[in-house]
Amino acid sequence: MDTQILIIDDDEPIRDSMNDFIQMAGYQSLTASSAEEALEILRSYNIQVVITDIMLPGIDGLELTDFIKKEYDIDVIVMTGCNGDYSYEEAISKGASDFVFKPVRFEELLLRLKRVLRERELRKESVHMLEKLKKLSITDGLTNLFNSRYFYSQLKGEIDRSNRYNHPLSLLLLDIDKFKTYNDSFGHLAGDKVLVRLGKVIKSCLRKMDSAYRYGGEEFTVILPETVGPEAAKVAERIRGKVALEKFTNEQKKPIIITISIGATEYRSQEDVTEFVQRADKAMYVSKQNGRNQVSCLFSKES
Repeated sequence: MDTQILIIDDDEPIRDSMNDFIQMAGYQSLTASSAEEALEILRSYNIQVVITDIMLPGIDGLELTDFIKKEYDIDVIVMTGCNGDYSYEEAISKGASDFVFKPVRFEELLLRLKRVLRERELRKESVHMLEKLKKLSITDGLTNLFNSRYFYSQLKGEIDRSNRYNHPLSLLLLDIDKFKTYNDSFGHLAGDKVLVRLGKVIKSCLRKMDSAYRYGGEEFTVILPETVGPEAAKVAERIRGKVALEKFTNEQKKPIIITISIGATEYRSQEDVTEFVQRADKAMYVSKQNGRNQVSCLFSKES
């Protein structure tokens, strides 16, 4: 097993016999005779569970438990031989995962250790599942870009920051030219491949602080924080040019050119989010009306 256990007890015979038993059970274990020594070990090793006596020289086991739970993702099993001085509730309130009385029956300790490790694994699986569900809830399943619901959530956050700090913010809205015709000619499976490829191309043209979204169907949006209108236009042109150079093929392996029309706009202070998005949409339709495969910008207050 890769699980590492740290045993802390100032009684050397107890510490050594417990260490031997834990290792015979198949775990890797280390030992310390004080909290101070234990903290040095915690800084150097990937410990999953600490088994500590309460009565220690210097920092006691409960103080140590409190510190460990604040600083590390480590479970703690507390031991005490002083039945009347410390309670289960007190140990748990410090963050202990379990509490056993000395003299400790090693078989009982092993059962408690296994339970703590099992619960630890279940917690990790639960956190992983929640993170996965969260990602699914904000991600478009086809392109792996963020979805439109998350777009509005993020855009509102960026607008708040723009208003609070008076920082520039720009928005792009992209649409694939004649995509319905492409789908009708080559099928939706081929169309899906175009959407996936386009998502990758868009992301490759952005900075870390920028974010791309599948807005719906063949439409995409890009949020550009800390970006004025002319800079946004340059980003849009970079995306448009790179898409035009991409080589798409149908089932007959014939090369097909895909183009996109883009609208770019910059946020106006205290503007409503709907107006901001609608202006980007309007700019994108200007590109469509002017012949497609181009970038149009609406930045001025008169636009």
